[in-house]
Amino acid sequence: MVNAALANNLFFKIADHKFTVVAMDAAYTEPYTTDIIVIAAGQSADILFTADQPKGSYYMAASPYVVGEPVGLFDNSTTRAVVFYEGYKKLKTKHIVPLMPALPLHNNTPIAHKFFSNITGLVGGPNWVPVPLEVDEHMYITINMGLVPCPVNAKCTGPLGQKFASSMNNESFLLPVGKGYSIMEAYFYNVSGIYTTDFPDNPPKFFDFVNPKIFLDPNVTFTPKSTKVKQFKYNSTVEIVFQNTAILNAQSHPMHLHGMNFHVLAQNFGIFNPATDKLKYNLVNPSIRNTVAVPTGGWAAIRFQTINPGMYKYFLFIFWITRGPKPVCISILCNISSFSKEIISYIYKFRKEKYKISLILPLNKFSEEY
Repeated sequence: MVNAALANNLFFKIADHKFTVVAMDAAYTEPYTTDIIVIAAGQSADILFTADQPKGSYYMAASPYVVGEPVGLFDNSTTRAVVFYEGYKKLKTKHIVPLMPALPLHNNTPIAHKFFSNITGLVGGPNWVPVPLEVDEHMYITINMGLVPCPVNAKCTGPLGQKFASSMNNESFLLPVGKGYSIMEAYFYNVSGIYTTDFPDNPPKFFDFVNPKIFLDPNVTFTPKSTKVKQFKYNSTVEIVFQNTAILNAQSHPMHLHGMNFHVLAQNFGIFNPATDKLKYNLVNPSIRNTVAVPTGGWAAIRFQTINPGMYKYFLFIFWITRGPKPVCISILCNISSFSKEIISYIYKFRKEKYKISLILPLNKFSEEY
């Protein structure tokens, strides 16, 4: 199962049936039995179910999990399909309606959190990777919607007549469009002026991140646009705590990392407290993902190793009421070995001679050329 809705996390059920989750994001999990699947935007899940109910027809149905937006400003419809048991058509009579599952309300965070926090990794299973225990880099990243000044002569639909801008540590990513080089090319050819390597490890200021009173606080709502990246050494172990905020409404934000998987160590509500919350880390069998849904008004801690040299986007998918979802990202540069540079050099040569190779950014019209 793949959530291709782009602009919604989803609840999914089949009437009167239970599921066994065996993988998330193509990584094996401990079998987890549930009657509901919660899947974030861009996530995938491998699930099994047994057709052990009376012969009949049953709706499979999906509805959005959305917090922080009023009903009416998002698509709160239910999509459905029908599961028919073999031989049912011979038994059915006219006007029998398939059984419909009872789906949660769109803002049922306890059900979503129960599902996300109960999935664990399959230790010793295919492609299992133990959690690295020594950490080289620590980052604490706030995630939220923000505002930037509305361009001259433009009509912007954000609060105060300003323009919406997604934000991580109060930085909104700006693609180097029109500068002649992508970030990867600028790194490879050592071209300056395309990006800077000063993306902050921490937010510029600390405050009560989840207090609803900061909804439109001008001291924290506006965010600068910049092309800042975070550069890591090859084979480093990185730990990131994503902290949701209440700026312009707390929402559940799926975070997706290109090019690498990560362990989800813990997730909970409120403001992350390293003195107490690190004690809750699962270092034995955490789930391995490439996308994590950060809880509404909460945090999620992940850990990964930079073993895939290159330039990768870390995406924050934010859902809002204007012109669909808006992604924001930081670029992660993993130092490139001489062997990798030879490979990239061959790709550049191949591209110039025959093909144009691009990485298309999800939910965006721009591309980074490789």
